[in-house]
Amino acid sequence: MDYRNYLDAEVLGFIDRMNGFYPPESLDLPMAENRRIYDHMSAVFREAPPETVTAHTLSLESPAGPVPVRLYQREVPDNRAAILYFHGGGFVLGGLESHDDICAETCARTGFQVVAVDYRLAPEHTHPAAFEDACHAFEWLSGTVGKPIVLMGESAGGNLAACLAHHARNMPSPPIGQVLVYPSLCGPGKGGSHITHADAPLLAEKDLDVYLRLRTNDSPDYADPRLIPYADPDFSGLPPTVVFTAECDPLSSDGDLYCARVRAEGGQAVWIEEKGLVHGYFRGRTQSSRARASFERVMLAILGMLPDV
Repeated sequence: MDYRNYLDAEVLGFIDRMNGFYPPESLDLPMAENRRIYDHMSAVFREAPPETVTAHTLSLESPAGPVPVRLYQREVPDNRAAILYFHGGGFVLGGLESHDDICAETCARTGFQVVAVDYRLAPEHTHPAAFEDACHAFEWLSGTVGKPIVLMGESAGGNLAACLAHHARNMPSPPIGQVLVYPSLCGPGKGGSHITHADAPLLAEKDLDVYLRLRTNDSPDYADPRLIPYADPDFSGLPPTVVFTAECDPLSSDGDLYCARVRAEGGQAVWIEEKGLVHGYFRGRTQSSRARASFERVMLAILGMLPDV
C-alpha cells in the first residue's frame, strides 16, 4: 500500500514527527539507547495533565520484588469502577512516565481511578515476568479498592491485559471488562493484516518478531496463553471485550480473530478497526482528528462496561 497517498495529512504529519526521533534500524541499537530515544520521544509528545487529576506513585511488594504503580484520581471521582492500565513499548520500552498523560486524561475523561503498572521489561526480565507483575497488580487492586475493575492496555499492554483477563476470569472478583487498543493478541502466522500491512508505518511485522524474541530470550512458546492470548484453548467466561485496532497496522486483524473467539464461546466482544490510523495513534490524539475521535470512542467503551451507564 502507498501509505503516503492513502493516509490523511494529519496522520502523515504524526508519522513524520514520530520517525524524526528514530534513526534507521533503531532496533539494532543497544537497548539503553533505544530506551533513551523512546523516553525522549514520550516526553516531547507528553500533554499537560488535566488540572482536575492528581497522581501519586507507590510500590507494591511482590515475591519477585517491588512493582511500581501510579494512581490517578479525579477531583470529583466516579467511584463505580477503577481502570488497571498497562502501557505499550514492545515489552522492552516505556514505564510510568512514557504514558503518564494518557492515563491522566483517561482518568479525567471517565472519572474512574486509573492505576498504571510499571511491569518488568525484557530482555533483563523475560517472560513471564511482565505477566506475573500484571497478576500481582490486579490482585492488589482487587483487594484494595473494593470496586469493579476494567482492564485497559495499549499494544504490548493490550496483550498483558488480555492475558490477565483469561487468568483472572475465575477469581472471586474478576474484571468486568477489557478495552484493548491496538493489542498484540494472536502471535505470528495468522495472515490478514500481518501480511497486508507487514510494512506499515511505525510498526512492521519484523519488529513484532524482534520484540517477541526479546521477551522470551529467543524461545517463544506459541502455545502459552500467558504469552499469546489467542493460544488459550478455552475462551469461555471472559469479560465483555472491546478491541480497537488501527487499520494500517500488522496487528489489526488480531482484533477480529480474538473477538470472534470470544463470541464463539458465548461472550460479548466488539472489534473496531479505526480507518486511516496507524499503530500508536494515541500519541497523536492532539495532532490528528481521527486519532482524537478514536480516543473518545475508547473512553466511551470504558464507560460502557458499567451496565447502568
